[in-house]
Amino acid sequence: MANIYESMTTSELDEAIAELEAQADQIRARGLSLDMARGKPSVEQTDLSRGMLDMLGSDSDLTDQGAPADNYGIPDGLPSARQLAADLLGVDPANVIVNGSSSLNLMHDTVSHAFTHGIGGNEPWCRQGEIKFLCPSPGYDRHFGVTAYYGITNVPVAMTPDGPDMDEVVRLVESDASVKGIWCVPKYANPTGISYSDETVRRFAALRPAAPDFRIFWDNAYIVHDLYEEGDQLLNIFDALKEAGRENLVYEFASTAKVTFPSSGMAFVTAGPADIAELRSAFSVMRVSPEKLTQLAHVRFLGSVDGIRDHMAKHAAILRPRFELVQQKLQDGLGDAGIATWTNPRGGYFVSFDGPEGSAKRIVGLMRELGVTLTGAGATWPYGRDPKDSNIRIAPTYPSLEQLGDALDVFVVAARLVAAQLERESR
Repeated sequence: MANIYESMTTSELDEAIAELEAQADQIRARGLSLDMARGKPSVEQTDLSRGMLDMLGSDSDLTDQGAPADNYGIPDGLPSARQLAADLLGVDPANVIVNGSSSLNLMHDTVSHAFTHGIGGNEPWCRQGEIKFLCPSPGYDRHFGVTAYYGITNVPVAMTPDGPDMDEVVRLVESDASVKGIWCVPKYANPTGISYSDETVRRFAALRPAAPDFRIFWDNAYIVHDLYEEGDQLLNIFDALKEAGRENLVYEFASTAKVTFPSSGMAFVTAGPADIAELRSAFSVMRVSPEKLTQLAHVRFLGSVDGIRDHMAKHAAILRPRFELVQQKLQDGLGDAGIATWTNPRGGYFVSFDGPEGSAKRIVGLMRELGVTLTGAGATWPYGRDPKDSNIRIAPTYPSLEQLGDALDVFVVAARLVAAQLERESR
């Protein structure tokens, strides 16, 4: 669809800008203060897990299959917690470590281990000169922040409807030994909401890296975060590895951060036998044991993968109207304008919006002036450098439906006004 502002005469365009500026002034006068900056669960969602707080009391049995939850030991996590994580990921519990509440912490510590001590008997990354990490973009800013912190060069790779551009991934990974890893959110990717196709997963499993210490960081953060009963199906990366005759190529991470309580959940990592043994050894220096009372409460509250899915259906009932409201507001407000595109995910926590080139920073800045905080423009690209300055991550989960509707109304006005101004400035 053609940009409606491009077809206007200059006088028509000036009139449209004046009308939009008047609308912006009316919004500014309302003194709004709305936050859509991060993908946080709403209070309604965290309330769903309050029953977990009743799972342990002063008279509770604090053992799990004979393992003590109230003392040191069991560094890989309680047996039931490892089994639950393994069932969720579809892997052998012998290859699972449950430790801490944040999968990002586990990712950081895995990068740190590779950087300081190396992977699989290879030289530590810190001794190998420039090393690189591939970053499917738009992607998750906190991933990019971990590798940037260690001075690793983040290299953007384009996203497609099926996942990262695998032709480019294969070319870089198989030809350049300085490429040591790639960040992936394979199901309901942050922020696009797309899920990797079976072909994409199989191409990852079939990689023949130039670097023997290359690893795929498979952050399956939204593995059970479906908005609809018929959610996206993701091929198990370890099944694909088995088909390809591979073992030690992938670290897979997940957590219950957006299942129960953010920052008070269970985080877990799985990998091939040699890789997980190496991580187990590295983590033993950092941690005496995990926080096992939280694990015990989780397994007693959630019970099984079926219990998790039943619990997540309650989350979906809260989130689905929010995501549908985003689609409705954007379609009603911008669908006929030809100035933007956006994703329509079936799960996860975000909607990815693309406006005209050069618009994202201006839209986000104007939104801030009008009382709505968004994720910073450029955050979805390494180093905050969106080459087209066009992508904005919309996080609809935390505000109430009423607040979200107000914020989206403001967003439509801001997007239209910036697009019209850009067209006027180009003449």
